[in-house]
Amino acid sequence: MTGGGGSTRRPTAAARSRGRPSEASEPEPGARRAAAAAARRRGRGDHGPLRLMDVRPRTLALFVLASFAFVSVAFVVYTGGWWEEAEGEGAATLRKVMRSVTPLSAPRMMDLPQFQSNHKESLYWGTYRPNVYLGIRARTPLSLIAGLMWIGLKNGQYFLRHVCQDSDELSTFGWTAHNGRDYGRQVLVDHGLFLTTSFLKEKGENSGYGGDWAVRLDANSERSGLSDAQESTTHLFFYIADETGNQTTMGSYEPSSRGPVLLASGSHEEIGDWELHLRSEDNLEIHRAGFKSMSMHNLSDLVQQAVATNAMQTGNLNLPDITEDSSNIMVYQVSIKTPAQIDIVFLSGSASKSPVIEERISKLTGPMLSTRLETKQKEFEERYDQIFNVNNKIDSRQLSVGRAALSSLLGGVGYFYGQSKVAIPKGFTQKNGDKYIPYWPAALYTAVPSRSFFPRGFLWDEGFHQLVIWRWDVHISMDIIGHWLDLLNSDGWIPREQILGAEALSKVPEEFVLQYPSNGNPPTLFLAIRDLASGIHAQQFSDEEAEKVSSFLQRAYIRLKSWFQWFNSTQSGKYEGTFYWHGRDNITRRELNPKTLTSGLDDYPRASHPNDEEHHVDLRCWMLLATNCIRSIAEFLKMDSSLEKDYYKMSNQLSDFGTLNKLHLDDKIGAYFDYGNHTEKARLRWFDVKDKDTMRREFLRETLQPPQLQLVPHVGYVSLFPFMMGTIPPESWVLEKQLNLISNTSILWTDYGLRSLSRTSSIYMKRNTEHDPPYWRGAIWINMNYMVLSALHHYAHEDGPYSSRAGELYDKLRSNLIRNIVQNYDETGFFWENYDQKNKGKGKGARSFTGWTSLIVLIMAESYPTLHR
Repeated sequence: MTGGGGSTRRPTAAARSRGRPSEASEPEPGARRAAAAAARRRGRGDHGPLRLMDVRPRTLALFVLASFAFVSVAFVVYTGGWWEEAEGEGAATLRKVMRSVTPLSAPRMMDLPQFQSNHKESLYWGTYRPNVYLGIRARTPLSLIAGLMWIGLKNGQYFLRHVCQDSDELSTFGWTAHNGRDYGRQVLVDHGLFLTTSFLKEKGENSGYGGDWAVRLDANSERSGLSDAQESTTHLFFYIADETGNQTTMGSYEPSSRGPVLLASGSHEEIGDWELHLRSEDNLEIHRAGFKSMSMHNLSDLVQQAVATNAMQTGNLNLPDITEDSSNIMVYQVSIKTPAQIDIVFLSGSASKSPVIEERISKLTGPMLSTRLETKQKEFEERYDQIFNVNNKIDSRQLSVGRAALSSLLGGVGYFYGQSKVAIPKGFTQKNGDKYIPYWPAALYTAVPSRSFFPRGFLWDEGFHQLVIWRWDVHISMDIIGHWLDLLNSDGWIPREQILGAEALSKVPEEFVLQYPSNGNPPTLFLAIRDLASGIHAQQFSDEEAEKVSSFLQRAYIRLKSWFQWFNSTQSGKYEGTFYWHGRDNITRRELNPKTLTSGLDDYPRASHPNDEEHHVDLRCWMLLATNCIRSIAEFLKMDSSLEKDYYKMSNQLSDFGTLNKLHLDDKIGAYFDYGNHTEKARLRWFDVKDKDTMRREFLRETLQPPQLQLVPHVGYVSLFPFMMGTIPPESWVLEKQLNLISNTSILWTDYGLRSLSRTSSIYMKRNTEHDPPYWRGAIWINMNYMVLSALHHYAHEDGPYSSRAGELYDKLRSNLIRNIVQNYDETGFFWENYDQKNKGKGKGARSFTGWTSLIVLIMAESYPTLHR
């Protein structure tokens, strides 16, 4: 969860949005986290306790899913409020807004033949709803969806579990095995209730499009952890719903000892007739409910209200066995005594004869399903060992944690469809009061950083995700990257946070939904794309894979150039060869150091007083990576136009070590710094502020010494970016200084990984606002530690006077990271967003953060990106 070469950037253009508040300022991260937490408490997409003694009946609102209009029609509708008044500068702004919601005029990545036919069908079904504990859907805008709920008991209250959320306080949840395609195994522990969910998909001779799938639910309990009420019965809910609104037919709900039970059936345009069956050898009690609704993100509310109302009326904690007319949502409550095992099988193309149906059910339930699941588990483990080759590098416990990290990343891949909301420039408002215009309707197939906290696509996270995924399955990785590149607009911009569809929107407070077309994000996808290009040269792929990678790079080339040109034209600095992240607030007094959300490093300290004189060393390094990547692809494709020569020229300019040092190096300590209008003499304190006739206290910044143009003297991750990218010559004295910074315990080194900001920094572990605790001001982040490890590994294998020292630090840092992440996983059951360098490396932030923390897989395997020419 941002052109060409040598021309000097015009100061007026670079300063266009400077000298006044940013046209598109975003909410601060602290406020964002606080509002997100408040939204969860209010029940936005989540659910509170089942109130059995005080139920207030309410009408279930029907929400009609509007069909998506073409971009041109939508634009006329949404801009009607200010088109007539848009003249002069306003007309120019209107044209700019129109471009921001217009797709790039280039062949779509997802139209490549390699993403059609068998590939497309093989990925049709999957666990593509990462925001719920178990959610299945197809990669199509209006799909059949299925999922699991259950009733948990905490502090004497019943709670309905469905949407992943930290407040549920599960001891653990996450995939321990997942191959990204047709198999997964997940463990959930909820206050003494142990659930294992297994997913299997296969295409049989008589299957419809996308094949059939099965879910096995194994329920067990730890008696000492359960109350008498919970020990007696466990209530599981499985549902199937049609997003198109098509009616679903309710089957039998009486469990039968003679074989499977038909739960539901229906028809879908893409897969034909379908059936859902249940089979179990245990004693079951089944209840049901059917609903007519298009609000799939409110499924928890529908079920909770139905159960609570029935409990109020009958005293039983059951669904009411009532089905609304033309129901498109069917929910089945399966009440069991643990231990118990339940198999649920979905059959597509089920119009065949009964004996064939029975045979297909038999293959996906009972003993035959057990055999298939065991085989898939063995294949997963063997494939993991073959690809990552870690058997002689780590112990068996670390191996299992690595498998869980990969599986949680792959199991967190989701499919989303909808329209981003793009902010209208400040000063413009639509007739209806909206301050946004919709992006075109688009699909996104992507991994997510965290199923509970960030269950949607984030641009800068995704590049790190793909470093893992392409090594596991290059076809899935290219599919994901292709979806992201198809989101480029006509200017070459990609919205950095993808909040698509009602389910995704239900997890995000409204004030944080808008995307700002002036703001970028680190183009980390170039990390994975550069690896793909290098893999072709190194003959890492099979002939079939190499052919598809080549086609992919050829199609991607024009989109990558457009993306790069957007950065080069919108994020350039005042002087040639300089760049800075646009979007910082240059008038705020509420922040100790104005945040730089667009950099991905949020509150990492930059120049204290933003203006167009500043330049950021991390962005310069990302630009170097991008030019090198485009250059590599151009060489592979044998491109030799004047434009390609411009990329060569800019790549050489950005690689120039002397220029880099002149702009960003502090010779005395050997650290690279940002440059800008800065003072160290600033602090936050309380002020008495008069507001009309009343006084109020505000926590504001006080500047004790005027800022001046200088290097910004904060050692941290940003100071290491040229090192991370391998731009420092192996024989340079600067390399020795960088190794000194890394290894100094008073600066960056800890026994758990490298901290994000030096202990010597004046902003180390300081709040940025009253409500914004430190984020990138000391915590240990795995993505940046991985990049440092990559550089240490590189320099350890380069001839030079510091190779031995780099190798020693590499071994120690790698060992520290592995030990700490594995220990935290063992103790807490989770991978974490970051790790606390002040509290023995304990996990912090979002838990179940299986995005870039999954890079531990590559750290164990000693597999690093190709950053160095």
